Amino acid sequence: MQVSVRLAVVRGCSGGLDVFLDYFALGVLIFVVLTLFYGIIAIHDIPHLIAKARNHPHQDAIHIAGWVSLFTLHAIWPFLFIWATLYREDRGWGIRPDGKLQTEAEANAEVAVLQARVEELEEQLKLQTREPA
Repeated sequence: MQVSVRLAVVRGCSGGLDVFLDYFALGVLIFVVLTLFYGIIAIHDIPHLIAKARNHPHQDAIHIAGWVSLFTLHAIWPFLFIWATLYREDRGWGIRPDGKLQTEAEANAEVAVLQARVEELEEQLKLQTREPA
């Protein structure tokens, strides 16, 4: 009889506390689920943010592929990260066999010199073909 009285007293005192703890646990569970949900979305937006910062020509494609990656269980996300970091505005894709980078002004100057040289050679060729042999 004493044991049942003690259990009744313990159960009676904690009735309000049980309800509070149930709602508190529910609130923590909802908070964790929402944090994970938005955290995963934010993480998958990182390649797009990198592409935007580098003025990547394929920003929109990287952004859409990030959303597709959410539905493919993140299988393509590492490739998006690589794709977004390959391009830099100052050097473009940076793919040259000798490893040297050339500015646009240097390239334009080199093209102008080559065009002048071609015109000079064409003039010499015209003069040689006009002269009788």
